[in-house]
Amino acid sequence: MREYPFRRNAVTVLALSLDLILDRALAGADLSEAEGVVLLQQTQPAALAAIQATADQLRQQQVGDTVTYVLNRNINFTNICEQHCSFCAFRRDAGQSGAYWLDEAAVLQKTAEAVEAGATEICMQGGLNPQAQIDDSSLAYYVKLVQAIKASFPQLHLHAFSPQEVQFIARLDSLSYAEVIVALQEAGVSSMPGTAAEVLDDSVRKILCPEKIDSATWLEIVATAHRLEMPTTSTMLSGHIETPQQQISHLAQLRKLQQQHYPARFSEFILLPFVGQDAPKPLRHRVGRDQPVLADALLLMAVARIFLGNWIINHQPSWVKLGLAGATTALTWGCNDIGGTLMEEHITSMAGAQGGTCQTSEALQAAIQSIGRPTQQRDTLYRPIQTAASR
Repeated sequence: MREYPFRRNAVTVLALSLDLILDRALAGADLSEAEGVVLLQQTQPAALAAIQATADQLRQQQVGDTVTYVLNRNINFTNICEQHCSFCAFRRDAGQSGAYWLDEAAVLQKTAEAVEAGATEICMQGGLNPQAQIDDSSLAYYVKLVQAIKASFPQLHLHAFSPQEVQFIARLDSLSYAEVIVALQEAGVSSMPGTAAEVLDDSVRKILCPEKIDSATWLEIVATAHRLEMPTTSTMLSGHIETPQQQISHLAQLRKLQQQHYPARFSEFILLPFVGQDAPKPLRHRVGRDQPVLADALLLMAVARIFLGNWIINHQPSWVKLGLAGATTALTWGCNDIGGTLMEEHITSMAGAQGGTCQTSEALQAAIQSIGRPTQQRDTLYRPIQTAASR
């Protein structure tokens, strides 16, 4: 049994409860939602230190000390979107100032630049643009775009199109989710971003993203992808109007879905703290701050590591949202991956994030090495890539 600083400071029912919860997690037990909420409600420094130490120990047990990163590029091919999410400063209406829609040549040029820089992954997502069709087929447009990339760059891993985009295509073309996913797979998509999850609680979604798919639909589409052997990531948008109970419920739904399709189909969990500086005013004013609170994000990342246990073992902070220094700190709170180079990022940066839009591999390596941990380039599915630096 590990000795925590908290034990030396207070002998209370709460202290004993916290110790028991952390000991259960270290023994490999799946915590209950009530136990997860207890962890998120801790405020005393000694209790927070105990949670941090437990998350860090679990990280070491599950994946070791090496911190991974991926060389990738984001391509947000359009910001024209039919939806109006309350946190989004990225979307535009067609014809509105600042609206854009990259043609195939522009997407291929960005892809070529990524390959030249050594990228192994293209992460591609965009707004829900009803005009993105070929011969009245939305799916045909997406398939043609993927096929063009893979024809020129067959070695690239395409991590593309969120569950919301799958639902959008299926709705416009009167297709099943499985039909859309299979067509995208056959065209060359190898994994799906787990974005559009926000918080898997419909009372929250009615305020954050009332036009988006509901929680059950997000889970259904991801489960369909997993059954079709399409790996996905998992995410949470945090630090806005959600409660600790809703945060833990979100994690519990991810864990349950992962358990249904074990071995792992979620490749990672990524926390995405809310950035409100340039987000639409109603939500920004309701939240009452422009930038994430690092301490809150660190605690939630640690609890995510503890609560998700051995089911989702790769955890990544967002350097775009937290800054590289904040993301580096998260590596001592249970995270084992620092993300990707991105090369460009529009959705979060347009909301006012201060972390930047691009990192070099050297910058990511230096950040990892600053806390005395070894580095390893990986591919999208967390398989190591041998480089001159890692041999």
